[in-house]
Amino acid sequence: MGSAQSRVVRSATRGDRDGVTRMLAAAFQDDPVMGFIFPDEANRRARLPRFFGLLYDGDGQHGARFVTDGQEAATLWRRPGSAHISLREKIVQAVPWLFAAGGALGRVMVVGTASDAQHPAEPHWYLHVAGCSPAHQGKGFGKAAIRAGLARARADGVPAYLETANENNLAFYQALGFRVTGAWRIPGGPPMWSMLAAG
Repeated sequence: MGSAQSRVVRSATRGDRDGVTRMLAAAFQDDPVMGFIFPDEANRRARLPRFFGLLYDGDGQHGARFVTDGQEAATLWRRPGSAHISLREKIVQAVPWLFAAGGALGRVMVVGTASDAQHPAEPHWYLHVAGCSPAHQGKGFGKAAIRAGLARARADGVPAYLETANENNLAFYQALGFRVTGAWRIPGGPPMWSMLAAG
């Protein structure tokens, strides 16, 4: 499949789950937040596919998932009113999360609590996860997957919100219309930047 075809973005399906979660695991292996959650590199490599599998499932139920045709990049979004994981969702997913995170579950909760406190008050689409295969970064795949979600937010007339722990990503997101709205730190973890794109 040629690269031009691969930049076509579509809604991700159940059939994309394994490929997308493996891609996201590779994309986030060196991410500061994932490094905080899973400090041991080998443990992180082993656990990230299952970790992103749970996010893939949850965000699919409570938002939207977009993927390029060749699974080079994907984005997972949560719709307005569902950006925060509800108590019911946490209870239903408690055992799968324990299985996925193991001894890191406490750090997963620290990250989630810190993130929840930073969300804007107004309704918004939340770009929960954006990842691109390391072999395809810098080729436009990630931007294409993000633009699909931004189009959904604009259609709903609401802004799009994200957080990043990679300062080098700020210019990338700014080129897509996001602006920095705050800087903060995960307790005991890395610094973070909040960004918002107008709806």
